[in-house]
Amino acid sequence: MLNPAPFELRVGIDVGAHRHAVAVGLSDGALLEEFEIAHGAGGFRDFFARIEAHAGARGLPVAVAMEGYNGHARPLDSLVRARDWRLFNVNNLKLARFKEIFPAAAKTDRLDSRKTLELFQLSDHLAMARGVLQEVLATPEENDILKRLTRRRRRLVDERVRYVNALQSDLRAVCPGLLEITGSAANLWFLRFLTKPAKLTSLARLTRASLLAIPGVGVGYADAIQAWQKRAHFAREAAWTGGMIQKDAARVLELGEEIKALEGEMERVASEIAQLLRSIPGFGPVCRAELAGEIGAIGRFRDEGGLALYLGMANLDRSSGQTRGSKAPRHVNRRARAAMMTATDRHRKQVPQSQRYYKKKRAEGKTHNQAIRALGRHLCRVIFKMLATNRPYRIET
Repeated sequence: MLNPAPFELRVGIDVGAHRHAVAVGLSDGALLEEFEIAHGAGGFRDFFARIEAHAGARGLPVAVAMEGYNGHARPLDSLVRARDWRLFNVNNLKLARFKEIFPAAAKTDRLDSRKTLELFQLSDHLAMARGVLQEVLATPEENDILKRLTRRRRRLVDERVRYVNALQSDLRAVCPGLLEITGSAANLWFLRFLTKPAKLTSLARLTRASLLAIPGVGVGYADAIQAWQKRAHFAREAAWTGGMIQKDAARVLELGEEIKALEGEMERVASEIAQLLRSIPGFGPVCRAELAGEIGAIGRFRDEGGLALYLGMANLDRSSGQTRGSKAPRHVNRRARAAMMTATDRHRKQVPQSQRYYKKKRAEGKTHNQAIRALGRHLCRVIFKMLATNRPYRIET
């Protein structure tokens, strides 16, 4: 919740990929200066020199609001926080609605930075406008590390899924029947089998001794491969696509190693939030690392309802007249929501009370995901209390 100082220097920044538009004003709405800076060391020096000159001449504290926090705003956002200036993230969805209600003459970066200053002033007097500017609080460094590690892991996992899907499609077209040996091209032994010979067509000529030498290939799989070898057929295009298929298989193996290494790094990060979440049954190492990284600090949330909305476990009321209903919020952390859904589903399988609640919701006609979100809503209350009081999870009997 925004709680501005009575008098302060306010800075609105419209963040771009290469240049940022800046508007400087006062708490009373007076506009002092507008300028642009380049996204680079020289532009940052110019920015801080101008802001410090305004603040020093008036003896005022500084508050900065920028869109795209953790996006193109880096590293300017961290430089602002290093000076102990208050930093606010502009909710882009709510800013768009604000510009629809109070339209400007045109859409430019300079006008957007000025609109941010207007939001500063409006939030002083209108409670509903306070959610547009969200103060960025300091978070423990270990949670910032987990955020970067888990986001990189997610990118690698998505890349691996794309490679596996393409690999399976190519195998069905180039060598029919080969994929049926395992059913999934993601199996490690199968990937090692694909990359064993120099050419894809040589798979049909690998000896039993060579097959058993591949890690993960036992007697059963060796028998299945040799049965396939007797009827092996390669399409004509195998001559020029076989190498591509083997490179894709090698890339999947490489991605698997990178993902495994990242997961090892995540386990070694001593995050207090991750350690507390570890006490909840079903919250595995990846999910709790993702949640710890995305939550950052529990002080960001005014109450457990705010945490539930952020994690995508709470719906917004959508009732009108005699109609009663709700809708899923659009402004949620999708990474945290995915981790929470996965962890909650595993949790209910390990805790009888949670499983009973899940079955109750299913009996009421809820879908699987709706029932998981309902259970996740209860878990958000527990998690908020755990993190606020620094207490581990405990099952009451």
